[in-house]
Amino acid sequence: MRRFLILHLSAFFLITTPVSGQNNREISLNAKQGTETMVIDRAAYAGKLEGFWLGTCLANWTGLITEMDKIGNTGELKTGNFYTRDDWGKPDQPSIWGQGIPSSLSPVIGFVYAAPDSVWGADDDTDIEYMYQEMLLNNKTSVLSGEQIRDGWLRHIRLEEENYLWVSNQRAYDLMRAGLLPPETGYPNNNPDYEMIDAQLTTEIFGLFAPGRPDIALRMAALPVQTTAYGNSRFIAEFYIILFSLAPAADESLPIKDRLMNMAESARKHLPDTSYASAMYDFVKQKYLSGIPWEETRDSVYYRYQVQQADGYNITSRNLYCNGCFAAGINFAASLISLFYGEGDFRETIRIGALAGWDSDNPTATWGGLLGFMQGKNEVERIFEMKFSDKFNIHRTRQGFANNGIDTFGNMAHKGMMVIDRVVEEEMQGETDQKTNEWIIPLIER
Repeated sequence: MRRFLILHLSAFFLITTPVSGQNNREISLNAKQGTETMVIDRAAYAGKLEGFWLGTCLANWTGLITEMDKIGNTGELKTGNFYTRDDWGKPDQPSIWGQGIPSSLSPVIGFVYAAPDSVWGADDDTDIEYMYQEMLLNNKTSVLSGEQIRDGWLRHIRLEEENYLWVSNQRAYDLMRAGLLPPETGYPNNNPDYEMIDAQLTTEIFGLFAPGRPDIALRMAALPVQTTAYGNSRFIAEFYIILFSLAPAADESLPIKDRLMNMAESARKHLPDTSYASAMYDFVKQKYLSGIPWEETRDSVYYRYQVQQADGYNITSRNLYCNGCFAAGINFAASLISLFYGEGDFRETIRIGALAGWDSDNPTATWGGLLGFMQGKNEVERIFEMKFSDKFNIHRTRQGFANNGIDTFGNMAHKGMMVIDRVVEEEMQGETDQKTNEWIIPLIER
């Protein structure tokens, strides 16, 4: 269905100009009031939310094959330190904790699917986001309090192992049990793991809850991010949230590669120029634009940040387990490699992410979710020429949900839509047009 760019000259007179490709939203300018609004087709958005959950699960489980297989070392680059594109489809090698045994998910490095008659399992890249969506619904709010976050974590996360928490998430959980609330659970003096990767894989969904409004998304996500993150790890998590919020407003007449680059450049503006996060972005982008292969850029990232400890990234000097392979910084740099070099191609982005190294399931899950949202569930299945399972088992990693933890992407998308309905009306002062099934969202100057 063709949509239109509508210029409101008065309450009763419209001039319409076709805009090709913008089939899920339209931008309107109220000249009298000087207010720009975005109109989003709710039915199309629901399909995109299904694509988000499918894409993030597919990419998450694919990245798990190579998780922590290749983390570099603190000396010179050597053959075998990292995977290359030639390793796709070849035998998986053991992770740092694999005791010589490759991944049980697959003997070879490749895409991991849940067939229609099976169930996707939750993982730490999906389960906390699922929890936050449920918390927003159950508490009938758009902005969670520290008490609401604590109560949700303590209810849905198992105390006993395996509880699928690591580093900063585990530390924050322990602090909550001891009586602390976010944001104190993410402060460096309470949480020495605050610079680890956790927040950037648990909060991207807040961007989708505030389509076209990163300001609202960041306000909604502030405490969830600060539950585990501070400083650069917080900036990185917010970078992803902004990207996800900008995706619904991206000009669909542009190739997806150009949309992603424009979104990334907008999100880059949020990173403080004094942060190592901004330096990593600029460094990876420059390497990408230089035309060298992604493997060379990955090796340069390793050498610059883990060997030379440039731009204030001093994780190596701290003598952490696995040289800080869980750190937000090095995994942010790795994720940018797959974002830039993948150029919006779902398969290629996830392949590069899985092979790039470090905590490889995290960047893959992030970009799988973003690309899955931008393209929608049907397009993801078209790309892979197969139908996937629509079922999701949150009780693989969490507890205390209805139906013994079995949900569907369609129902998860429906719950997300209910969250957004509240956000549009209460946080954005927009409205839902019941007749046309559209959101009308006031935009801010960009």
